[in-house]
Amino acid sequence: MAEFTHFNDEGRAKMVDVSEKPETVRTAVAHSSITVNEDIYGRITENKIKKGDVLAVAQVAGIMAAKKTSEIIPMCHPIPLTGIDISFAWEQSGSDYTLTIAAAVKTKGNTGVEMEALTAASACALTVYDMCKAVDKGMVIGKTYLLEKTGGKNGDFKRDEKIK
Repeated sequence: MAEFTHFNDEGRAKMVDVSEKPETVRTAVAHSSITVNEDIYGRITENKIKKGDVLAVAQVAGIMAAKKTSEIIPMCHPIPLTGIDISFAWEQSGSDYTLTIAAAVKTKGNTGVEMEALTAASACALTVYDMCKAVDKGMVIGKTYLLEKTGGKNGDFKRDEKIK
């Protein structure tokens, strides 16, 4: 089990010093999802939600969230992101539709971008909920998880399969 490094000698929280870590290219891809009813699915895909283009707004929200991660997650380092890509895919199950969100984030630096990818994916799902809640508040935000990451001293990680 890896040793936790976010505590000082007094056992209090600290931001980890990454100044001695080598600068490498680091990537992370996180997934989230939101399940909606057929009415909301139709309104999103036909661009008939009164607040605007749901997926376009969610995409911008995800990008903004990734860039602001260090402002809302206390121990995250502010890092220069070199790329953020948000993609969406629909899956139908009976009368429900699930929007799968993939957030890919990249940097060249001395700390990883897992939290930025997870924050981006979460913000996308929350934005879809916010934009569609006037139609139905019964939407369900699904599991949010890291799919893969590259770079850094701990090496690469790739989840064997998508989590449903």
